[in-house]
Amino acid sequence: MQDLFIGLMSGTSMDGVDGVVADFSAGGVHVLRHASAPFDDALRAELMALNASGPDELHRGWLAGNALMRVYARVVQDLLAQTGLQPSAIQAIGAHGQTVRHRPQQFDGTGYTIQLAQPALLAELTGIRVASDFRSRDVAAGGQGAPLAPFFHQAVFGRAGETVGVLNIGGISNLTVLGADGSILGFDCGPGNALMDAWTQEHTGRAYDDDGQWASTGRVLPDLLAAMLTEPFFALPPPKSTGRDLFNQPWFRAHLARFAGSAPADVQATLTELTAQACARDAGRHARGLERLIVCGGGALNGHLMRRLQALLPQAQVVSSADAGLPPLQVEAAAFAWLARKCVRGEALALQNVTGAGGARVLGGIYPS
Repeated sequence: MQDLFIGLMSGTSMDGVDGVVADFSAGGVHVLRHASAPFDDALRAELMALNASGPDELHRGWLAGNALMRVYARVVQDLLAQTGLQPSAIQAIGAHGQTVRHRPQQFDGTGYTIQLAQPALLAELTGIRVASDFRSRDVAAGGQGAPLAPFFHQAVFGRAGETVGVLNIGGISNLTVLGADGSILGFDCGPGNALMDAWTQEHTGRAYDDDGQWASTGRVLPDLLAAMLTEPFFALPPPKSTGRDLFNQPWFRAHLARFAGSAPADVQATLTELTAQACARDAGRHARGLERLIVCGGGALNGHLMRRLQALLPQAQVVSSADAGLPPLQVEAAAFAWLARKCVRGEALALQNVTGAGGARVLGGIYPS
């Protein structure tokens, strides 16, 4: 009997939704189908705006969550149509929602993380049980609430006796270290594609720098790079997590102001190098003996960025997750299918070494179909 779950992910790049149907019946993770849907300009603009304080946030946030669930539901319908499956064949949907604030352990010692999602509406639209709100229990238990995928990475990419890194580069970058001794470590490195994408949109009108071609025509501005790398977050030890709350346009503009008049292509090259160096430095510090770095997320499709990572980590083989059996844009969605299965089965995850939570916890809440 098939053990089928759908995973849905919209990440900090805020470009749209990726979804997969995953089959766990053979003991591993087998992705049957992948589907995606872009955000329209109005929804993307509203989600971006909700990353900062503004008027009538509660009202706008709830309506944005409704709109987001309708995009999620379209992806689910596409997946069902591709596979010929009925909703009753799916055990549950794992729906991450859209992160708009991430401030764990701040203000009152607990802090919060906010993912816009209306899982009850998604259950209503699809007729399928929904597991959602995966991060808040970890935050309540004293954790960072991120990253949550390291145990999934171990199940899919781990190799006995070998130190493997799994680097997800979405809007923000995060690294999982799977130690040769079976240990697991995971944390956010810093910016991924978010700053690069915003600069590309502003100066070329394109949503992203395809294959890093534009960045490859520029030269890195060493003083701008050095200034950005003084950000204290980069020197923090794990567990640590971040988001657009820190690595946003005001943060970047404050640094860029000292370098007015710089060629846009040079700035793009520098932003790409910032991502590459932040990730490589963390891999060097926390992944001793690293033999293989598996890259997923949109950053794995940026050839220039991949080449820079390889140059900065000559001791390791830097590869796309596609070379390890799972295409880059499917990894996070598959992870949330896996997390939904854990939630439905009541299986706790011991994320203490990843998020800093006070112990193993079952993550997520369930909304019946």
